[in-house]
Amino acid sequence: MNRTKGDEEEYWNSSKFKAFTFDDEDDELSQLKESKRAVNSLRDIVDDDDDDDLERVSWTGEPVGSISWSIKETAGNSGSTPEGREQLKGRNSFYTQLPKPPSTYSLSSFFRGRTRPGSFQSLSDALSDTPAKSYAPELGRPKGEYRDYSNDWSLSDTVQRLRRGKVCSLERFRSLQDKLQLLEEAVSMHDGNVITAVLIFLKRTLSKEILFRELEVRQVALRHLIHFLKEIGDQKLLLDLFRFLDRTEELALSHYREHLNIQDPEKRKEFLKTCIGLPFSAEDAAHVQDHYTLLERQIIIEANDRHLESSGQTDVFRKHPRKASILNMPLVTTLFYACFYHYTESEGTFSSPINLKKTFKIPDKQYVLTALAARAKLRAWNDVDALFTTKNWLGYTKKRAPIGFHRVVEILHKNSAPVQILQEYVNLVEDVDTKLNLATKFKCHDVVIDTCRDLKDRQQLLAYRSKVDKGSAEEEKIDAILSSSQIRWKN
Repeated sequence: MNRTKGDEEEYWNSSKFKAFTFDDEDDELSQLKESKRAVNSLRDIVDDDDDDDLERVSWTGEPVGSISWSIKETAGNSGSTPEGREQLKGRNSFYTQLPKPPSTYSLSSFFRGRTRPGSFQSLSDALSDTPAKSYAPELGRPKGEYRDYSNDWSLSDTVQRLRRGKVCSLERFRSLQDKLQLLEEAVSMHDGNVITAVLIFLKRTLSKEILFRELEVRQVALRHLIHFLKEIGDQKLLLDLFRFLDRTEELALSHYREHLNIQDPEKRKEFLKTCIGLPFSAEDAAHVQDHYTLLERQIIIEANDRHLESSGQTDVFRKHPRKASILNMPLVTTLFYACFYHYTESEGTFSSPINLKKTFKIPDKQYVLTALAARAKLRAWNDVDALFTTKNWLGYTKKRAPIGFHRVVEILHKNSAPVQILQEYVNLVEDVDTKLNLATKFKCHDVVIDTCRDLKDRQQLLAYRSKVDKGSAEEEKIDAILSSSQIRWKN
């Protein structure tokens, strides 16, 4: 059926199918650019000088000369006969066959970044801003280094290459004798990296029993393997190794270290309970027992304090909300927490600071230092005073500080204690020079004036007079002392 030119245009404009046109190139260009980027990332596997081995492809992307290409070519040629034209028209009545120029592009030309001799520049090259001739980068090693994979290297050469960081395959060492000789050669080089590399190879290719047996008589390599297993966290193999070597104490410590990987407090407590009977040393066994007891108490204290905080009935929790959980905290942190929130509780409760001190045998210095920091932070000065007040057997009171009153003064000043309280504790410092330095530093004027008077040091008192405010009570006190005729000054 013959159509006029107007009918054909109306047909193509109304059809849902579109004829092929060279103007609509967006999809084709994007595919070509993607192909070029992928090809340029590969190695140059095509020989530039051998044009006879190039594989040519058709416009559909199929290799020229393949079976599918031959079938399509035959079908295309059959369309030139009357029967073929009628059959083709029946199947594709909507298709208008456009003439295609003979393809001069090949798949290998994209690998090289150039067209075949005598052909036009490739479409992707014409659209790119880079020069038409582009070569894919060489991704492999130089051919001269391919001999690194050779089986001709001796034991000494292999170890030397490992030491220099060269690629060297160890797979050719198959027998146990060769592997042990390789290990001994690596140990003789005194290079930890080489020894570790060989041990990794032996760990992968030998059974545990054989590896442990051979390393038992090679202590240097054994120490490197133990360190390597600790670094990578292979606790299972490390436990097997200690068990084989009958190192019971190290086996127990390695097993105890696994508690760090347990986050749930209850599960960690149960795991620590299983560690109590392990063959630790006497000192380590005591630490493990204390760790279990501490975590057990922390769980009880945490549950109770969470309830008190949520109820809002306790002043200290209402004024000073908790910033973190007490679970899994160190002993000193737990003691500070108890002194901060539970200082006045009786000794019979788990959260009592006195109970913690006796249970875990905390030294007096550590206890006083921690309790002072906690009570001073709350500005509970009466508790601070009671902390240092002691009574003798006659009932007389005396202030005593196991940590030294100079440290007490520093902690009190850090927590913004009033000057009157600072002066009281500065006066308790026994060393005169230290007392003067602290009094001057923290502006305890009365302490400085009284100390200079007791030392009969007129010059130092005159020098300090210039540091106080004019017309102040401190200046009047200094003038009265300087004018006194009862003091015999030494200078």
